[in-house]
Amino acid sequence: MVRRLVGDEGAVALATAAAQPDVDSLAAATRLRRDHDPELAAAALQQVALRRRARTKFGDAADDLFLTADGLEQASRPVVSQWRAARFAERGVTRVVDLGCGIGADALAMARAGLDVVAVELDPATAEIARANLSPYGVEVVVGDAVELAADLLGPGVGVFCDPARRTERGRTWRVDTFRPPYDFVTGLLPGRVGCIKFGPGLPYELVPAGSDTTWLSVTGDVVEASVWSPAVGTPGQSGDRRAALLLPSGDEIVVRPEAPTVGPVGRFLIEPDGAVIRAGAVDTLAVRLAAHRLDPQIAYLTTDEPPDTPYGVGFEMVGSFPWKEKVLRAWVRDHEIGTLEIKKRGIEVDPATLRKRLHLKGSGSATIVITPSLEGARVLVVRRLEVPSRVV
Repeated sequence: MVRRLVGDEGAVALATAAAQPDVDSLAAATRLRRDHDPELAAAALQQVALRRRARTKFGDAADDLFLTADGLEQASRPVVSQWRAARFAERGVTRVVDLGCGIGADALAMARAGLDVVAVELDPATAEIARANLSPYGVEVVVGDAVELAADLLGPGVGVFCDPARRTERGRTWRVDTFRPPYDFVTGLLPGRVGCIKFGPGLPYELVPAGSDTTWLSVTGDVVEASVWSPAVGTPGQSGDRRAALLLPSGDEIVVRPEAPTVGPVGRFLIEPDGAVIRAGAVDTLAVRLAAHRLDPQIAYLTTDEPPDTPYGVGFEMVGSFPWKEKVLRAWVRDHEIGTLEIKKRGIEVDPATLRKRLHLKGSGSATIVITPSLEGARVLVVRRLEVPSRVV
């Protein structure tokens, strides 16, 4: 069916499906079945539905891609793929082998960047999808097991990219024995060549390979992955065990430095670091840059008496503060006629959605609160989000 869908027959069916306002309706299926058999009609409607979902990730380019549901979920965002391709090129690589290419999103970005790419995919149907996406750029798609093919494909000077599957029947996992290709195999690809392994942003520190160059990426505030690279030997500031947080599309990057955490009282302003900064362990590095300190040694909130001006987090101005007790908070929202309440919290065992219901919010007022440990014990901080433009600190 995939071959029919990506061929001339499929092109006609896809054009008809794309004209349907509701591809999930019985009416749309009935219209397509007038000119196409039920199997092709269903495949075309499903493909158009996937393309419409994919617009949030790929924009208008989604309409020209062939997709699978799993491939769409696992594919890198274009801005990340472009960054990765540029980094391969910056390190002098001209040829990259993509082991486990899925629908080909990363291979596509590398090919567009002028790299010679070979894509490997285990599943024949997915490989056919990748071939349809990559054929305009002359990318070879090889069907087979990455472990078995790697030795023949990875010659001297050839870069490697791999996004190991981390999903079981129960969902995503960090059990390394379930990784496909295996964890030991993919991490073993890094020494001696320019290589990159894509992991989820929740990558445990104990799974970061020793001597690697790891970047946690945030796209417009959404932490999307941990990109583990072989170290760029001889490049200043890019040798082994480097950790960084990178913000895209701006390109702002903060490299983790061995700073000792400092803790102090609540100041006039609060900073909630970007998730990539937190994941990379760069909170104390950011604190030093901002002349700020933590509210608690284990909590990622920072505070300062100077207005924060940084792209690496969201700034808030303090409006009020009181001890964290639910009855005290309930009285506060009642007295201030709070009908809309944004609840942020760290290090406190409370579910914001459940708490919001128990507070019986009523009124025309709105507020943002942060429930957090501090030197004064657990506190409720009433804050106002700063709207000033960000810049690099």
